[in-house]
Amino acid sequence: MKLLRIGEVGSEKPALIDNENKYRDLSSVIKDLNPDTLNFETLEKIKTTDISKLPVLDSNLRIGACVSKPSKFIGIGLNFKDHAEEQNLPIPKEPIIFSKFTSCITGPNDPIIVPKGSTHTDWEVELGFVIGKKGINISVDQALDHVLGFFLVNDVSERNFQKNKGLTWDKGKGFDTFGPIGPYIVTKDELQDFQKLDMFLDVNGKRMQTGNTEKMIFDVKTLVSYMSSCMSLHPGDICCTGTPPGVGENMKPPYFLKGGEEVVLGIDKLGQQKHQVIPYKN
Repeated sequence: MKLLRIGEVGSEKPALIDNENKYRDLSSVIKDLNPDTLNFETLEKIKTTDISKLPVLDSNLRIGACVSKPSKFIGIGLNFKDHAEEQNLPIPKEPIIFSKFTSCITGPNDPIIVPKGSTHTDWEVELGFVIGKKGINISVDQALDHVLGFFLVNDVSERNFQKNKGLTWDKGKGFDTFGPIGPYIVTKDELQDFQKLDMFLDVNGKRMQTGNTEKMIFDVKTLVSYMSSCMSLHPGDICCTGTPPGVGENMKPPYFLKGGEEVVLGIDKLGQQKHQVIPYKN
């Protein structure tokens, strides 16, 4: 099933896209798509609901972030072989983990705001997934039992803050609006080929990134197992899994977002995002 959140910021309703592409209001079934409800029990509850009797929401309403208030937003760096090669960096022997601050999360068509003083704001189309079952030290064989579904992510990044202002990447990854997710979660049972999905990202109509999730160095089950060896994973936790080549910092000359651009990105079966880039204003 496809799960999403519809409405203005702070007033989103949980919804489901039915077989006729209508947005069905799930708020009589669950309160939100958050750590309390993003679990396999909720999916079973929705499956036993007569979807045809749920109210239809206006398809022109804003689509919000597909997960609300996760406890963690985990990123994986340099996880595409061809992206590591374009940066002339060695292939990682273990997953590179960083955090995106949860306050960066926005909807799939909300604006991206260039941070104050930034001259190195960049884009990254990525596959995201959400955890549906608590676990720690999860084996690779059992890892996918903990994944509820998948979604599209733009891992917006400020390269100067990421790479030149200390030893961690986090500060360049977590500015407000740097975590657009959605438009919807596709549950795992409906996306068996998540390791073979085409990806793209355009800036002002020009194709910048083209890739496929089969190029990931560490696949989803490996990432789940590895992350769970570093921290407990909880329902609602989200992760973005790395980006293919074509980011702005590796262009010759480098190209970064200043404001005024339109960024469009997508992954097969996971929909698209469309953002206007806005320069910082005091």
